Amino acid sequence: MAEPRIIAVVGATGAQGGGLVRAILEDPASGFVPRALTRDPGSDAARALAAAGAQVVRADVDDEASLARAFEGAWGAYCVTFFWAHFSPEQETGEAGAMARAARSAGLEHVIWSTLEDTRRWVPLSDDRMPTLGGKYKVPHFDGKGQADALFGEAGVPTTCLLTSFYWDNFIHFGLGPKPGPDGALAITLPMGDKPLPGIASGDIGGCALGIYKAGERYVGRTVGIAGEHLTGGQMADAFTRALGRPVAYHAVDPAVFRGFGFPGADDMGNMFQFKRDFNADFCRARNVDESRALNPKLQDFATWLARHKDEIPLEAAAGA
Repeated sequence: MAEPRIIAVVGATGAQGGGLVRAILEDPASGFVPRALTRDPGSDAARALAAAGAQVVRADVDDEASLARAFEGAWGAYCVTFFWAHFSPEQETGEAGAMARAARSAGLEHVIWSTLEDTRRWVPLSDDRMPTLGGKYKVPHFDGKGQADALFGEAGVPTTCLLTSFYWDNFIHFGLGPKPGPDGALAITLPMGDKPLPGIASGDIGGCALGIYKAGERYVGRTVGIAGEHLTGGQMADAFTRALGRPVAYHAVDPAVFRGFGFPGADDMGNMFQFKRDFNADFCRARNVDESRALNPKLQDFATWLARHKDEIPLEAAAGA
């Protein structure tokens, strides 16, 4: 029997990486074993992964030497960055370069790079329909990742670029869930107009990634987008109404209003939603639900995710608090 192939998973205690580690552990017939990379192997989350059967290795995306050591002997790697820890697209691009060079040094056979569109391809910095942020970006947490795609190709690393979608978990953790108005009526507020928003349960991303590794070479060199469902704000509000047993409305606001909400990253997110709204056909076309489900047969739709997580959604917190 062939030796199991090791997949080194960056950010293994986070949403994407943790989902991949669990997906591999739950599919022992896949022929893969997870090597969980984390800054803190002693954390509760890392200890839980070790108890479940994962290798746990200390590594830091800001320390290229630690990545090279952690990638050594692996067959593949899952590479991801977390913008919201530092709000720096330059740091994300630097981290991606370090991962690409470490992957080349280790001779990895298949890397998945979790990325997003560089929105400046659609909205040049000179386009004043959307404010430029930081002097160089339209949607910083998209643009830095998209800019970094080329680094993996330049390093000669066999790579699949994986375009993710809006996390439905943002309704729990990012303050985007239904909020009561002055009359107590619940509503979700998004600057999407009547356009559909591709979304996914963050934990399902790992299952899609595992499907890409299992499919092998046919995904190398490709950009693949994943989503669990494409839904308008109105459709999501209707799903909330059914799940919560309380009426939930959808308030479509202008992106400029959303940018003015004042919470950290509101300007970035307002631009993000405007990009998804204004270039909706391109954004949705890049994220095929049928292909996502073929990669991950356990892929959830929004109603299924809501049924499992509705009690975790804070209904009284103020947006951006």
